[in-house]
Amino acid sequence: MDKLPWDLKDLTPIGLITVATNVVAVHPSIPVNTLKEFIAWAKQNPGKLNYASQGNGSVSHIGTEIFKQQTGIEMTHVPYKGSGQAIQDVLAGQVQVFITTPPSVMGHVLSGKLKALAVTGKVRHPQLPQVPTAIEAGLSGFELESWVALYVPSGTPKEVVQKLSNDVKRAMEQPDTKQRADAAGVEVRYLTPDATTKLLDRDTASWAKAIKAANIKFD
Repeated sequence: MDKLPWDLKDLTPIGLITVATNVVAVHPSIPVNTLKEFIAWAKQNPGKLNYASQGNGSVSHIGTEIFKQQTGIEMTHVPYKGSGQAIQDVLAGQVQVFITTPPSVMGHVLSGKLKALAVTGKVRHPQLPQVPTAIEAGLSGFELESWVALYVPSGTPKEVVQKLSNDVKRAMEQPDTKQRADAAGVEVRYLTPDATTKLLDRDTASWAKAIKAANIKFD
């Protein structure tokens, strides 16, 4: 987005609260069973793969472009307005690849209608324990996590920020919070304000590099 009515400097983090991983899902017609096999097959069959996204500038769009940049494979982007139609076309084989959140494809993976080659977080997904992480599957350094953090306006007194952060930490440690997060398919992961700032700085730099390399425009 070229122009925003605000700047990151206008915000101060309270803390990170949840993280969502993604899963590399492919149509069963692709003759592979592992991420390594998929990467090799894609390189041997240039121009044969299309990948779905939830729209230009979405996590699935940028994340798949990062995947392409790290693996050197070529796939054609097919943007959709959300996951619904994207999943239907992947199931029909019109689009062969979709990197998306596990709840979107979990039922289809378990029924065998789609293949899950890897999850893109730091650890395996509790509801897909048989699916390795991308790092376990041999793609070192590829992580694609969507995260949620709480912020307040810059200039908020430090003691207020710290109190809010402490309260959030206690809330994240409650059993019912984890249960609700599990039901939503996300992981509770609290980080302090300083650690959240470091995470944002790291992701902003790496994502900006990928967006520029792929010439992604949000529209």
